[in-house]
Amino acid sequence: MKILGIETSCDETAAAVVADGAKILSNVVATQIDLHKAYGGVVPEIAARSHIEVITPVVEQALAEAFPDSPDKWDEINAIAVTYGPGLSGSLLIGTLTARTLAYVKDKPLYGVNHVTAHAMANMLLDPQPQFPMLSLIVSGGHSQIVLFNDRSDYELLGQTQDDAVGEAFDKVAKIIGLPYPGGPSIQKAAESGDPTKYDFPKANMPNPYDFSFSGLKTAVLRRVQEICGKDYTFPSFKLAGLLSAQQVNDLAASFQRVAIETLVDNVEKAYNEYSPASVVIGGGVAANSELRRQLQERLPLEIRYIPMNLCTDNAAMIATLGYYQAQGREADDAMVLQIAPNLKM
Repeated sequence: MKILGIETSCDETAAAVVADGAKILSNVVATQIDLHKAYGGVVPEIAARSHIEVITPVVEQALAEAFPDSPDKWDEINAIAVTYGPGLSGSLLIGTLTARTLAYVKDKPLYGVNHVTAHAMANMLLDPQPQFPMLSLIVSGGHSQIVLFNDRSDYELLGQTQDDAVGEAFDKVAKIIGLPYPGGPSIQKAAESGDPTKYDFPKANMPNPYDFSFSGLKTAVLRRVQEICGKDYTFPSFKLAGLLSAQQVNDLAASFQRVAIETLVDNVEKAYNEYSPASVVIGGGVAANSELRRQLQERLPLEIRYIPMNLCTDNAAMIATLGYYQAQGREADDAMVLQIAPNLKM
């Protein structure tokens, strides 16, 4: 069964074809990072307009790469899966309207997919696939969650962030210390030349041992930068970075990254010890962080197999994969009715 996946939840326009929820036939992503760099983050209106411009050629390219020798590529597609939430409203609208139109015109079943769940299901593209029960850490610019999957459709949300997602904290701290957007890769690179023990930042103590909080950590970095620069809260925060030396930036990046990653891994280790899962997986943009991968492998007593970096960030292969498994267990959505759900929860 071949599924066309479409993903436009934020600033990546993506389409992919996946066979039987396990084999990628094509995976096309048009990124908007360069468009948003000047603003230090994603601008929703710009993201939506960019999706409109490229969604059709991206879908056509995915079909062409998947079926180069087929005279009618749509004959090869059995169903369409699309992200309908969570995400930016304008961005989600472009993807869902495209998928709904194609499903109606091409007479294909349509499946609305939860973007966050799809990040975890991207690990089903590994060979061999992870075993259940599967403990999943889903970490990105918008989400930080620990989920226990008993199987592909039965899961329990153990914990999640109560304020900033970890990827959002990376972006905000990068801005404070003068590193470019996106913050995750910038901080990781700077941290390579920094001392991770130079500055001691706090970890939040949450009532639920599996919940996260990164707002306090972000504020602690700001206060330390103000202290280093000899400025108080009345000094414009966007001017602080210009007062830092290159080594101070590297040390701040390394110290922040250490504590942020330790916060994630501490909770995963607790969950592993309590639930004894057969496998542990990670998903989302922050899953590409090398320090996260290193700490997880160091502290958990099992081999962790990681998905490729291009499947950590937003992509449509993960949407098509989850769409395949949904097609095995439920009725298709009505292409005339499916609506976006920007605040969709797991």
